[in-house]
Amino acid sequence: MNKWLIYFFLISICSFSQAQIANDTLTRTATIKDVVNGNEVLFTPETPALNQIAGAPKAFYTHYWEFGDGNYSTAEKPKHTYKKKGEYEVKLWATNNYDTGKPPTTRPKKVAISNVTSEYQDVASMDEDFILKRNREPVPDQEMVTIVSYKNIKDYETNGKLYLFYNEQKYKANNFEVLEIRTHHNEKNNSETGFAYTHHIEDENTYLASINNEIINSSQALQDSTERMNLVETIAESKAIYKNWSVLEFDDLQPKEERNIFFSLKTTPEMVKDTSAIISVRGIYIPDANYDNHKVKDMEMEIVTSHDPNKMSSNGTFMNYRFVRFKTLKYKIKFQNNGEGPASTIRLETDIPEMLDKSTLEVTDMYPKCDICPKREVIYSCLDTTFTDTQAIFTFKNIYLPGSEQKNVKEYDSTKGFVKYKIKFAKDFHKKKTKSRTAIIFDKNDPIITNYSTTRFLPGISIGAKVGYNSFSDLKNSESYFIGATLSPYKSYRWYWQIELMNNFHNYDADTQVVEELVDGPQGFRFRQRTTTNTSFENIDWDIPVLLRYNVNNYIGLGAGLQNTISVSQKSNNAVMIEQFEGVQPGAPVINTNEETNSQTESFTNLRTGLLFEATAGFARIGPSLGARYIMNFEDDFNYWQLYAIWKF
Repeated sequence: MNKWLIYFFLISICSFSQAQIANDTLTRTATIKDVVNGNEVLFTPETPALNQIAGAPKAFYTHYWEFGDGNYSTAEKPKHTYKKKGEYEVKLWATNNYDTGKPPTTRPKKVAISNVTSEYQDVASMDEDFILKRNREPVPDQEMVTIVSYKNIKDYETNGKLYLFYNEQKYKANNFEVLEIRTHHNEKNNSETGFAYTHHIEDENTYLASINNEIINSSQALQDSTERMNLVETIAESKAIYKNWSVLEFDDLQPKEERNIFFSLKTTPEMVKDTSAIISVRGIYIPDANYDNHKVKDMEMEIVTSHDPNKMSSNGTFMNYRFVRFKTLKYKIKFQNNGEGPASTIRLETDIPEMLDKSTLEVTDMYPKCDICPKREVIYSCLDTTFTDTQAIFTFKNIYLPGSEQKNVKEYDSTKGFVKYKIKFAKDFHKKKTKSRTAIIFDKNDPIITNYSTTRFLPGISIGAKVGYNSFSDLKNSESYFIGATLSPYKSYRWYWQIELMNNFHNYDADTQVVEELVDGPQGFRFRQRTTTNTSFENIDWDIPVLLRYNVNNYIGLGAGLQNTISVSQKSNNAVMIEQFEGVQPGAPVINTNEETNSQTESFTNLRTGLLFEATAGFARIGPSLGARYIMNFEDDFNYWQLYAIWKF
C-alpha cells in the first residue's frame, strides 16, 4: 500500500512540474494577415490580448513592418505597393506599451506577387541624406531593429560606405549583439578590421546641417548630426568610444535614390541594469568613396524594463567624481497623450537634485517644436520654464498634441513629445547618489509619474601617504616610527572602507630576568649563583589594517576595524651576566663574574591581531589631516597608541 502511495505522489509531482514548465515557457504570438490585389497588399496584424499594468494609461500596441523589398512602415494596417513580381518575406514587430508581458513574437510570412496591376511610385520620405531610427527602446534580452536610411543628394551616381558602431567602451558588458543585417540593394558586408580612407575635399557646401526630430514607435529618433571632413579622425574617435562595428559598401546609388538597411540587434541579459541609463550607437555615412566627406549620427536610447512612453532618463549613470565638475548632465523627459482628445497645455514638474545648479539649466530640444516663452504673456505656442526650491517646471502652452484614443489619429507617434535639457553641477556638492522623476500633467488631468532617473558616482581610488609614531606604554624603552600608504574610495561622503600597509621600525627592551640558584662546587662547597639576562629587540613590522570609516562632516572622521601585524625581521640581542658568591648567605662577596652576549634574527614571525579605533581631524575626505588610533592587540603588552599625519590624494 505504501509503495502505491509513493508512486502516486511522484507521478503527481512530475505532472505538476511539467504543467508549471509549460506555463512558464508559454510565449505570446502575433500573426500576419494579408489581402493581395495584384501588386497591392493590405496587411493586418492579429495580436494577443494585452495585460494591463495596474495604474498605468490604457495599454496599446505599436507596430513596425518590413515588407521584404527594402521598405518599412509603422502603421497598424499598412497598404503597400510592390514594384516587381516575386516572393517577399514580410516581418512584423508588435510592441506592447503599458503591458506586463514580453512583446509577442511573429513568424515571417511569404507574400507572392504574380501580377503588377498598379503603377509603382517612389515616394521621397527622407528630409535628410542620413537617418538612424529604431522600432523600440532596448529591453534586456529582447530584440530590436535599427534602421539605417541613406540618400544620394548629389547629381551623379555614387558608390560609398556605411558604418554602424555599437557597444560602448565605458560599459564592461556588451549591450548588443547583431543577429542579422537585412540588405535589399546588394550592399556588401565588409568584415575587414582595417579601414580604407579616401581623398580629402574642401567643399563646405557638400552637406547641410540639420537635426532629425522624427519620432518612430516607442522612441524618438532624435540624433546628434554633424558633417565632417577628416574621416581618419572620425574612425579613430569612434573606435575609442565603441567596441564593435559593422561596415557595408554600396554601389550605383542614383541621384535622389533612398535606401534602407535593417539591423536586428539582440539586447544582452547583461545590459546595463540601470533603467534610466542612456546608451548610444553611431552611424557614419560616406556618400562617395572617392572623398573624405562624411556625416555622423549618434542615436541615443534609454534602457527600459517595459515599454512605457512616459519616461525620464539621464546620461549620468556612472560618473567619475574626480572629474565630474567639468561634466554637464543631460536629461530627457518623454511623454505621450493617451487621452481621447488633444492636449493644449502640458506641465512637466521635474525634480532637480540639490547638487545641481538650477541657474545653469538650458533646454536643448523639445517636441512639439516651439519657441521658448518670453517673460510676458503670449498667445502663440511656447515652452515656459519656471523653478521652485526643488523642481524645474516645463510648461508647453498653446500647443496641439493629439491623444492616442482621439478619432482620426492613425499614427501613435504624433501623440508623443519630449523635453531635453542640460544642467551643470553646483560649486559645492557631496558624492551622493541622486534620484529624479517627473510628474506629467496633460491639461487638468491627474499627473502621470515617471520612473526615477538616477545618477551615481564610480567609487574611484584615493591613495594616501601616512607617517607617525607608535606609543607602547607597556614596553620598556620603546621607540617606534612608521611610514605607510592607504587605499580607499575617492572622496566618499559618509561610510567607506580603507585598507593600509605600514612599515614600522620598532626598538624596545624586554624585562630583565634574574635567576638565583645554589650550586655545588667541584670540592663539595656550595655557593650562590645569580644569572641576569637583558634582551633588546630591533624589529621591522608590517601592519595591515582593514577598517570601516565614517565622515562626520568635512573635517572630522571616525573609524574602526581589524589589524594584523607580522614581524618581517626580528633581531633579539641578549646580554647574560653570571655572578658567583662566596657561600650561600645574602651579602656574601662576589668571587667570580662571567659576561656573554649573543644575537638571533628571525623572519616573518610573531603574528598578532587586534582591534583598532581612531579619529581624525583636518580635511576628512581629501587632503591632509591628523589622527589618533588605539590598537587593542589580543597579545599581552602590545596595546598601543598611534599618532599620525595623513594626506589623501
